[in-house]
Amino acid sequence: MLSIRNIVKQYAGHRALDDVSLEVESGKIFGLLGPNGAGKTSLIRIINQITAPDSGEILFNGVKLNQSHIERIGYLPEERGLYKKMEIGEQMIYLARLKGLTRDDATQKLKFWFKKLDMESWWKKKIEELSKGMQQKAQFVATVLHEPDLIILDEPFSGFDPVNAELIKDEILELNRKGATILFSTHRMESVEELCDSIALIHKSHKILDGRVKHIRNSYKNETYLVEYTGDQLAFDGSQPFEVISETAGEDNSNTIKIKLSDNSANDVLQYLLPKTRINMLQEVIPSMNEIFIEKVNLIN
Repeated sequence: MLSIRNIVKQYAGHRALDDVSLEVESGKIFGLLGPNGAGKTSLIRIINQITAPDSGEILFNGVKLNQSHIERIGYLPEERGLYKKMEIGEQMIYLARLKGLTRDDATQKLKFWFKKLDMESWWKKKIEELSKGMQQKAQFVATVLHEPDLIILDEPFSGFDPVNAELIKDEILELNRKGATILFSTHRMESVEELCDSIALIHKSHKILDGRVKHIRNSYKNETYLVEYTGDQLAFDGSQPFEVISETAGEDNSNTIKIKLSDNSANDVLQYLLPKTRINMLQEVIPSMNEIFIEKVNLIN
């Protein structure tokens, strides 16, 4: 859906984006990751045509990004962007009409979303009367009301309690199942692993990593395993076909060791341990996105 090519954005004395290229597949959930100040918001503002790049281009379904695409994009910014003293119902309808809906269509869709998200009593309320989480829920409705093809979510779970965070997560997944492409910017790595098909990591204005989440995690595997066994703690004298990184005694006479292989296989581990103890679990350790994020950022800092 989005082909982002060689984007450069310079502000006075600061380069926010330096030759950044990304591909956001249609119908997928794409995570845009990076520390504060990395350049994520600058890229999102360019996609929304709030600002323009100094060089490079963005294609929307093969066509150079232009004003006609605005109606096909929904944007949930991290900062609140609703009018504090305007009634929520009228405000939602007004914003939907800016995106091309008629008043009748906007009203019907709004009634659907208000009922779905338990917001039916909010129609006459004002944004300033709502909590931070309730404001975020209203802004989410404004983002998706016109059924955009591309939904851009910048820290969408900010301000939510766990119940409403789960509710909005389910709605994001449902919108994606119905065909919407989601561009998702967040610091919550657990959300990335739950939701995203692919990610890009931006740091200090450069893209330093991108690809499918599963492939990235697998590429960072380093032959490390967890082994849980039952019985007395084993004594390792260096003759075993693995390096013992750590040992932990658990409950019910169980013990866990973290090991690293070199030229051996998991089968070699089992052949060595099975005559000595009862194995409950042998599991390869696959780094989390949070661990990969920290490693990549620290390498550059």
